[in-house]
Amino acid sequence: MRSDLLDALKIVLVTFIFSAIIMPIMKMIANHIGAIDIPRKEEGHRHIHKKPIPKLGALGIYLGFLFGYMLFGQQSIQMNSILIGSFIIVLTGIIDDIKPIRAYQKLLGQLAAASVIVFYGGILLNNVTAFGFSIDFGILAYPLTILFIIACSNIINLIDGLDGLSGGICCIFYLTIGIIGFYQARNGSLVMILTFIMLGSTLGFLLHNFYPAKIFAGDCATFMGFIIAIITLLEFKGAALTSLFVPLLILGIPILDTAFAIIRRLLKRQPIFSADKGHLHHQLLGMNFSQRTTVLIIYGMNILFATASILYTIKDPMLGKIIYIIIFIIVLWFVLHTSIISDKSPKITKKIEKNLSIKTKNKKDKKK
Repeated sequence: MRSDLLDALKIVLVTFIFSAIIMPIMKMIANHIGAIDIPRKEEGHRHIHKKPIPKLGALGIYLGFLFGYMLFGQQSIQMNSILIGSFIIVLTGIIDDIKPIRAYQKLLGQLAAASVIVFYGGILLNNVTAFGFSIDFGILAYPLTILFIIACSNIINLIDGLDGLSGGICCIFYLTIGIIGFYQARNGSLVMILTFIMLGSTLGFLLHNFYPAKIFAGDCATFMGFIIAIITLLEFKGAALTSLFVPLLILGIPILDTAFAIIRRLLKRQPIFSADKGHLHHQLLGMNFSQRTTVLIIYGMNILFATASILYTIKDPMLGKIIYIIIFIIVLWFVLHTSIISDKSPKITKKIEKNLSIKTKNKKDKKK
């Protein structure tokens, strides 16, 4: 077990160092080709940062992933499909980072990448077992798996609204899967190698992305969600976890935030993909928390989900369920006392909106 731990640490450390070293190069490339995130005045000053920041940070993660694969990976049809699919995802992201493309064009790239995983790699969500019931999807497994991969890819991209937020959440996911796999003695498997490679590569990015960020992930952030989807499917396919819902619950915060955003926009009769300032991090910023504190709070919430998943899977299922219930109560309170879903909420909603408007006004005054 000690040698397995050392092997895992070696993968994480090597990819971390490579990714951390390559990020300044990504900054230079981003500045050279114009892949810059410039704060825009439209959309109600939705952008939090005040100055232009180079993107392509997720491209650096991808290069760290390739470097890790060359050193520690093993060739297989599944791995080949992951390499091809991730290349398509990253290429689509780079194009969008340089010159924004339409949503349907990005969707086509994601569809192509997911199709490679499903039809060439043979990685499928064949059935779901929960609460003693089992559903076999049959032929529907193909479109459902593609939909699942695309959804995971975009969930991570959508929550990427503060310095260090998406990278930190992904690291918590990889670390949790790694801990579970380690205790189940599955080191050396494809899913564990992917997990530790991505953990190291993402930590190297986070070193440069945590507040105040020197580089952003950019639209290539879909790559992080893409790999998370594959790790989840491989975990579920290998029956390593008792249910598909366990790895999904590790991503409880980004999934809930995306779900709330969809409901909020439907209630307001706005397009689902429209931008707004109702996300979880906007709510916390409106409560006068700083950027750094807001990110740490969301980390803490996600760590609760991760802890519950670890306990449920390898230690004490009942204790894991209790923590899940506590988290549900906290989330319900938050929904009822903020405007994360509806503006028709108690006084705290007005306070949040007031604080956000004050911060927006202060930005304008400083520019003048």
